[in-house]
Order: sequence, then structure tokens, then C-alpha cells
Amino acid sequence: MIVVTGATGNVGRALVNRLLAAGQPVRALTRDPARAGLPERAEVVAFRPDDPAALFTGAAKLFLYAQAVTAPLLAAAREHGVRHAVLLSSGIVQEGADETHPIHVLHATAERHIRDSGLDWTFLRPNAFATNALQYAPQIRAGGGTVRGVYAEGLSAPIHEDDIAAVAERVLLDDGHQGAAHRLTGPAAVSNAGQVATIGDTLGRKLTFVEVDPAEAGPELFPHVPPQMLGRLLESFAETVGTPPEITGTVEELTGTPARTFAHWTRDHAGDFSA
Repeated sequence: MIVVTGATGNVGRALVNRLLAAGQPVRALTRDPARAGLPERAEVVAFRPDDPAALFTGAAKLFLYAQAVTAPLLAAAREHGVRHAVLLSSGIVQEGADETHPIHVLHATAERHIRDSGLDWTFLRPNAFATNALQYAPQIRAGGGTVRGVYAEGLSAPIHEDDIAAVAERVLLDDGHQGAAHRLTGPAAVSNAGQVATIGDTLGRKLTFVEVDPAEAGPELFPHVPPQMLGRLLESFAETVGTPPEITGTVEELTGTPARTFAHWTRDHAGDFSA
């Protein structure tokens, strides 16, 4: 049995589908099983850390996202038979990083808890997610030809969530990944303005990126970002302007299939941008 936390998230859902397709029994943990919409073959269980027996009995491996990681949860997992934890961490965790950045603190703390747990571990450290482009969806669905955002020339190598799930699948099913930290990216650099234009190409519409002064960016553009974190996030975005992003070949090395382009991702998600 493989336990997947965050099973209704972008990566978690893709991973559940992949593991089931591979014939693996999956226990999918979610806050609201009734609304999960996961395949019937998945054992869908409410994520209640106060009932570890229901979460981990019979399981040998565990996929985690950082917000779910606590030392007591890991101790309970180990007590109930889990031996290997795979963490969806972040590419911000690397040598020379700003260790006070809240995203770094969250993921580095989760990594430390797992290292200290006595479990075998593997960390997946993706950089920019292609799904971050869903922030533009409300504006695009509204039907106009412009999309407002910060740092038109900010560069990233966005990765398809299913490529992260494909790596997680291999790490969970294959031997030899214990103690590894895999850095994951998409295959090519694309600017924020380029992302918007690519979405437009997929939809058959001309979309133009309109740059907003970061000082004026707020909940309208970043509705899901806590206000106390927005300033640091904007500083990180500023650093991407004119700076070529890290690009790794890890997805192809571990799965045998090249990482998918941002254009491929937009085709897979065209419905998210359509009215």
C-alpha cells in the first residue's frame, strides 16, 4: 500500500492515477473524501492525523506535501509500518538560498523532520509549476485580450504537474532513490508574457500581457497568497527578470520521457481558461 497525502491536489491526483494504472494499491488522503472525485479503486480516507492507524496500517510508502509534515505524524507513520517517505519539496531549497524566505522555511523544515524521522527518504524539488499560470485564468475567461501581471520578462522553466507525478511514481516503485534530492524543471525557459501568449495560441485568441507595477499588485492578482508573504514572493519574481532559469534533465533521466513543454501543458488545461 502506498499512502498519498494531498491526493486531490494537482500533483497528488496525477500520482494517484499513475499508481493505480500501475496496479498499485493506493490510500488517498484528503480533507473531504465525499468531494474527492478520485477513482473507485483508490481507498479514499479522511486525512485525520489524530487517527494514524486508519492512515498508515498496511502501508510501506508515503507521499507527502510539505504542509502535512509534522514530527508526530512521521513517528506515527513509522510506528505503523511505513519505511519510505517521498516529499514534494521545493527547488528553493538549495545551497546559497535565502533561508529566511517563507517558502524555504516551510520546505526545509519539512525535509529536516523527515531526515530526523528514521524513515528512508527522497525529496522532489521542483522549481516553477506550470499550474502557476492558472492565476491568469479568471482574466482570460472574462473574455478580454489583455492579461495583467507582474514582471512580463520574468523567466522560468515551468514543469507539468504530471511530470512531477511521473518522477514520484518511479521513486516510489523503483529502488535506489533513498537519500536522493531530485531537482525538477520543465524543458525550456519561457517568460511570463510568453506564457500568456502561448495560452492564447492554444485558445485561438491573441492575448497580450500588460505589466503591472509590483507596488500595486495585491489580492486581485494574488488572491491565494497570504498578505504577509506577498512582498517576499514579489522579490523572488523580480530576481527572475533577465536571469536564465535552472533547467534539468531529471524528468527524462528518471522516467525515460522528456519533460513536457509549457505549450503541451496549455493544451492539457485549455478547459481551465475557457469561459
